[in-house]
Amino acid sequence: MRYHAPNILPHHHCFFGADGGVSTGLYQSLNTNQKSQDNPQNIQKNLEIIAAHFQLSGTNLLLLNQGISGHVAFAEQASQYQITADGIVTTSPNILLGINTADCAPVLFFDEADGVIGAAHAGWRGALAGVVENTVKTMCEHGAHVGSIHAAVGPCLQQKSFECMDDMRQAFLQADADNYRWFEKGVDDQHFQFNLEGYIVHKLEKLHLASISASGIDTFEATGDFFSYRRYNKQGLITTPKDFPTQLSTIKL
Repeated sequence: MRYHAPNILPHHHCFFGADGGVSTGLYQSLNTNQKSQDNPQNIQKNLEIIAAHFQLSGTNLLLLNQGISGHVAFAEQASQYQITADGIVTTSPNILLGINTADCAPVLFFDEADGVIGAAHAGWRGALAGVVENTVKTMCEHGAHVGSIHAAVGPCLQQKSFECMDDMRQAFLQADADNYRWFEKGVDDQHFQFNLEGYIVHKLEKLHLASISASGIDTFEATGDFFSYRRYNKQGLITTPKDFPTQLSTIKL
């Protein structure tokens, strides 16, 4: 399955899903996680398939060494895993930005008028650390204007599937007491259901962008359509850290 946000032109972006690649077994089929134990040749072929969707080569792909930070970088040329950041911005028409996820939220930013694009990996830690705001800030530092930026939140873990402990909730409350709204009571007093997508959309709304969209697609429930770390972990399929498949979300000028 592939998802296209309604507020960004389809030929400029794509939230790729699990299908359409060459990987097999646990990684079937469009796995892009280079930290997994999938055959590296299969991963490279999958990246070429993704780039070809935009009539580009795999060498045009910019892939980050992602973590859980709010750090955002600017790039003028494509590279793979050479930049450590969770957000990336470019003004180059030859670069296809890519963000790997498997439950975290990929967020794509498009300012066609000013020729600036961005992409962010927004897990709960990165979102709390400001990766969304920092991506927009970096875009504006390179010519974008907030009133011209369109933002799209892709498939991610939805609230009914995002169970967390109270320590995570407390981290959000310490940052802003109003963050209580993103948590619903879970199975007991120590468990909560977190609305990652809603939290990110709220942050985007405060930036007064041109438009915002959110997929509403739950990666946990979308078996066969999207990879989900939490689903695979619950099924006992992850036996080695970082050995799970991820999907790629992409954007270009």
